[in-house]
Amino acid sequence: MEQQVPPADGRRRIARTDVLLADPRLVEAAGRLGRGVVKAAVVAAQGRARAGEIAPETVADAAVESLPPTASGLRPVINATGVLLHTNLGRAPLSDAARDAVAVASGATDVELDLDTGRRARRGRSVLAALLERVPQAEAAHVVNNGAAALLLAATTLAAGREIVISRGEMVEIGDGFRIPELLAATGARLREVGTTNRTSADDYAAAIGDETGFILKVHPSNFLVTGFTKGTDVAELTGLGVPVVADIGSGLLAPEPLLPDEPDAASMLKGGAHLVTSSGDKLLGGPQCGIVLGREDLVRRLARHPLARALRVGKLTLAALEATVRGPRTPTDETLHADVDVLRERAERLAARLRDGGVDARFVESEAAVGGGGAPGVVLPSAAVSLPEPFAAPLRRGTPAVMGRVDDGRCLLDLRSVRPDQDDAVAGAVLGVGA
Repeated sequence: MEQQVPPADGRRRIARTDVLLADPRLVEAAGRLGRGVVKAAVVAAQGRARAGEIAPETVADAAVESLPPTASGLRPVINATGVLLHTNLGRAPLSDAARDAVAVASGATDVELDLDTGRRARRGRSVLAALLERVPQAEAAHVVNNGAAALLLAATTLAAGREIVISRGEMVEIGDGFRIPELLAATGARLREVGTTNRTSADDYAAAIGDETGFILKVHPSNFLVTGFTKGTDVAELTGLGVPVVADIGSGLLAPEPLLPDEPDAASMLKGGAHLVTSSGDKLLGGPQCGIVLGREDLVRRLARHPLARALRVGKLTLAALEATVRGPRTPTDETLHADVDVLRERAERLAARLRDGGVDARFVESEAAVGGGGAPGVVLPSAAVSLPEPFAAPLRRGTPAVMGRVDDGRCLLDLRSVRPDQDDAVAGAVLGVGA
């Protein structure tokens, strides 16, 4: 005999999947997100009801609340870590101008078409022109999919089967286990190490130059500092040795930044005699992830015509975002870098008072922020933060919106240098939601 479920068992009141999917809110969501995403949310909510976590009559509401904002699995995060270019959070946030450009580029565009003639045109021509306007010291420009790819393309084109002369002190690891020596060796080039880890002179480079030299590589050690008994060699000291000099500046500064006097920039490197400069676009430049090559026209042309360039090229969305970043208004990265510390203190004090009024143990504290993203090591940016009890960190990180702070000395700090002023209300709401 079939076992009967007791009438009191609320599982009988859980609506069927097809009934729930007919809810107008879920029908609308299916049009935006796809039926599969919405159905998965419904099934998960039904599971919660069967487990007794929610009432059967709230399954549809729970499914709606759990839906992601987009069909992507990525979630928006408010960066309250105080690290301006947080690699795990995607580094530079795009400007509104760049986002608008991406929206236009998401449809059909003239990315590789001359609308006047109706014929094929050079891909990315407008962003290349924008880069040359910003860095007039460069004769030509090329864009690839990230900073490591820019260096990879240069090494493959100019030194495959030949030697790259590099200082031992610049054989760096660029993050996530990727190391410059291994990257360069993968191109078929041989590394000719010169000098020592702490001292390398122009004479060391000169002694290593020979018929097999493809180029001299200068790498900015962007994520660490070597202090004490040290000696480096400027690009200007190497330009008369008869071979190209390639400078990998990493951080993406196109021009000098007074707040970061030790951070190299493309304009200064080219003015100093570098033949090629490679950098990232999603760091201090404040744009999308990409790699930028600037320099002598004949060398850039060789890179752009190499077969590998096709595999490393960027899409229309990246081209649009990069051009808007280069031509457009100040980027969020630039704004946070130059934020007035007194304004940050006022915001932190006001936010802390608001949270205390809501019953949260919140305090204003002085803080120190960092550039991050492998840029400006050792540079401390004075900042201001709201200090909360440490148990707030995890629920804030998991909430909606997700707020990522940092835990320091048993407290959860929300550093406002990396938080846009228009996000303060969202931060307050997230904290009060946890406190409630």
